[in-house]
Amino acid sequence: MSALPASVAAPAVPHVKLLIDGKFVESRSSEWRDIVNPATQEVLARVPFATPDEINAAVASAKAAFKTWRKTPIGARARIFLKYQQLIRENMAELAAILTAEQGKTLPDAEGDVFRGLEVVEHAASIGNLQLGELANNVASGVDTYTLLQPLGVCAGITPFNFPAMIPLWMFPMAIATGNTFVLKPSEQDPMVTMRLCELALEAGIPPGVLNVVHGGEAAVNAICDHPDIQAISFVGSTKVGTHVYNRATLNGKRAQCMMGAKNHAIVMPDANKEQTLNALAGASFGAAGQRCMAVSVAVLVGEARNWIPDFVEKAKTLKIGAGTDKGVDVGPLVSCAAYDRVTGLIERGVADGATLELDGRKPTVPGYEKGNFVAPTIFSGVKPGMAIYDQEIFGPVLCLASAETIDEAIALINSNPNGNGTAIFTQSGAAARRFQEDIDVGQIGINVPIPVPVPLFSFSGSRASKLGDLGPYGKQVILFYTQTKTITERWFDDSTVSQGVNTTISLK
Repeated sequence: MSALPASVAAPAVPHVKLLIDGKFVESRSSEWRDIVNPATQEVLARVPFATPDEINAAVASAKAAFKTWRKTPIGARARIFLKYQQLIRENMAELAAILTAEQGKTLPDAEGDVFRGLEVVEHAASIGNLQLGELANNVASGVDTYTLLQPLGVCAGITPFNFPAMIPLWMFPMAIATGNTFVLKPSEQDPMVTMRLCELALEAGIPPGVLNVVHGGEAAVNAICDHPDIQAISFVGSTKVGTHVYNRATLNGKRAQCMMGAKNHAIVMPDANKEQTLNALAGASFGAAGQRCMAVSVAVLVGEARNWIPDFVEKAKTLKIGAGTDKGVDVGPLVSCAAYDRVTGLIERGVADGATLELDGRKPTVPGYEKGNFVAPTIFSGVKPGMAIYDQEIFGPVLCLASAETIDEAIALINSNPNGNGTAIFTQSGAAARRFQEDIDVGQIGINVPIPVPVPLFSFSGSRASKLGDLGPYGKQVILFYTQTKTITERWFDDSTVSQGVNTTISLK
């Protein structure tokens, strides 16, 4: 067979660019990674692992841009984000399609991913009302004290694969709106939708150097943690990497906020509305193939609710497995072959540890996508602490069912777990809900709400082993994270103060 002529040769796989000083540039790296469609194993593009010089150039660009950006009027900053949210809305379908192709989640869920980030962009447009200082008049004779919330300088963000639109939008809009410049390192597994969002951000008017993007793995993360010109780092990802980032960054004198792993429980009381509860937990457990840090991975069935196990199984069987682009699909593929191997391996461990496999989602039949990383909804009952499927974050479509005699026993089980990202209770009893919210030691609580991620008026508030750092992303807390408080005490002299003479005490007179 003769070779194809050059004119009809297969097109080269596109390269993901770096964003440095307002320009999308080709990396000179010798290390590249394929971006793979998890439903088909098609190679969509290649992403570079940025060189040390490229990372340094991105930071230098951000440092130079900070000199002028920090003095940009607050209204001008806000108007950029008003334009940006409009552009995101206009390009929603395209953004969702890119996200689904590289990450695997369904198109409606991909739009939800973008939308939850869009809410933070809208919040950033309100920066004029958020970045206000305080003033106390006449704290002493003729003396006023006031505070300014001023930007820190160059900030950085390290984001995970599971929300490649939402979590970058949690980070750089709030950092930039408060007057900082930013270096973003998106997940190397699915950076394409992040880069499209950055293109739109430049189109909205973000000046050169204010937003920069580098790609890479561990070396890039360490370079960000070590760089002397980066003042603060925001991270979302695994507990192992987050702990490393927090320790390394803070030892280098940086601020850090790290949102990490989870093992989210939902208590099901026997008085809960059964159909609503089953629908809510099926969506929270199996949506996005379970690849959410706020997924419900353990349902604690209290009292007679322990009889609902067959109902959970039947509800899970109604969900459709397939590529995220296909209509009516509820559960798409896992993001990678490695993720598939990890999830199926943990299912095997669950059986070996003695849990009852009520519904086995391994090796589902998905016509047309035989190479996809698919695991169907899987349910275990009789799950207890000490089993691998309970102790580890599975990050797949696996729901563990535990049981408790009373609500107090269920609360004690949740409080004994080291993680504290989110939790929920399903009940029609106000008394049970109030006891739960008062006694539970978890940062984010849902009452008949399965994934209690707060809207941007409030801050994401994970706790315990799920979070390192005092201040959460977005909301009021992140304003404090991305700014430093400067306190000014002032007196303007008049004749009466001049005549007071020398004061050698510490008190104001």
